[in-house]
Amino acid sequence: MHDEKDLLDSTTNDLSRRDFVAMSLAGVAAATATVSAAGRAVTETDVVIQTPDGSCDCAFIYPSTGAHAAIIIWPDAFGLRVSMREMAKRLAHEGYSVLVPNPYYRVAKSPVFGDISKFSFSNPADRTKLTPLMGSIGADGTAERDVVAFVAWLDKQKSVDPSKKIGTQGYCMGGPLVFRTAAAVPSRIGAVGSFHGGGLVTDTPNSPHLLIPKMRARLYVAVASNDDQRQPDAKDTLKAAFKKAGRSAQIEVYKSLHGWCVPDMPADANGPIYNQPEAEQAWTKLLALYKTALA
Repeated sequence: MHDEKDLLDSTTNDLSRRDFVAMSLAGVAAATATVSAAGRAVTETDVVIQTPDGSCDCAFIYPSTGAHAAIIIWPDAFGLRVSMREMAKRLAHEGYSVLVPNPYYRVAKSPVFGDISKFSFSNPADRTKLTPLMGSIGADGTAERDVVAFVAWLDKQKSVDPSKKIGTQGYCMGGPLVFRTAAAVPSRIGAVGSFHGGGLVTDTPNSPHLLIPKMRARLYVAVASNDDQRQPDAKDTLKAAFKKAGRSAQIEVYKSLHGWCVPDMPADANGPIYNQPEAEQAWTKLLALYKTALA
């Protein structure tokens, strides 16, 4: 079975290292909309954040009043799109100010894909579309540079309380990115959620699990059943690394398949991937983590 994890493993070591350049932080509101939920109004904006590598287009969604803990959502391989914005809105209704970056801003503006319902990881032509995109956010320090810029930008927003820790959550490809986020700015990242993250444990010198000693956050790692079957030792390696570093972490293997938390994840040959009951279970665990770690 081919999936996003296979692509991630094949792209993280193919990028040349770029020199770090001086950052200027700026946000440009391109569009603003306000939506309402029971008891809380939420504002949705499109912003641009300057990073060392260029201009990153992002969605920034937050409660319309007050200052709140911030959260960074790292999307899966299909990038910043409606389903990720809906997750951000849901968190904003819970009282968080949420940034969803376009991880592919170096090579394309969002949304990168249109209808993804017919996408197949088993189709070489479809996989070819993803390879250069995922390669642009590999393990050569790109995510770390982005995170420093994102956190600095968030801490300047009126809707963000900089006295509170920041949370971060990632899906599939975003799993390794939340590890890198927590290690890049350990003083600010207080909670991490990885959901069916691909390539958390590899045999390369830049494997995400080797960053655990640099983290100070509390972590929740939700593992897909087929990922666990393919790499059964990964969870044990993670547990050992967390224990050695003295990090607070929970690792849980779900019955669902890789991608189960994302509502618009394309079905495979056996049917739908998204599993609403287990996705809600994972969401509940995430909210509980944020409630305790981002206070």
